Amino acid sequence: MGSVVVGYVPKPEGEAALDKAIEEARLRDARIVVVSSHRGGSDFDDTAARRAEDDLEKVRTRLDESGVPYVVRQLVRGFEPAEDLVSIAEANEAELIVIGLRKRSPVGKLILGSNAQRILLDAHCPVLAVKAKY
Repeated sequence: MGSVVVGYVPKPEGEAALDKAIEEARLRDARIVVVSSHRGGSDFDDTAARRAEDDLEKVRTRLDESGVPYVVRQLVRGFEPAEDLVSIAEANEAELIVIGLRKRSPVGKLILGSNAQRILLDAHCPVLAVKAKY
């Protein structure tokens, strides 16, 4: 069974990515590997860790309801999210990576987000970027 790796953040772009990952996993008869990556450090205290776990519990409930097989990985290793996502995709021999993009300012449009850019350039498989539904 193949896998679809999705980068998840508890924001509209993360929800859009999860929606598309579920759709793609069904089409491919694949499992989903949800990656929630945090850099750690002083900003990721006990409160932030509990909030992140609560967010992922909602993701698990949603995936249970979808019927798609899945694995949820929460990583707090000090790496950039792009690095975590690409390495998990390689380790799981992903067929596809799904990421969410947020709307950017005119100046921000000149440069794609650094994590998104790194994923697009470093991934060993196709990357599907989706926009949030606002």
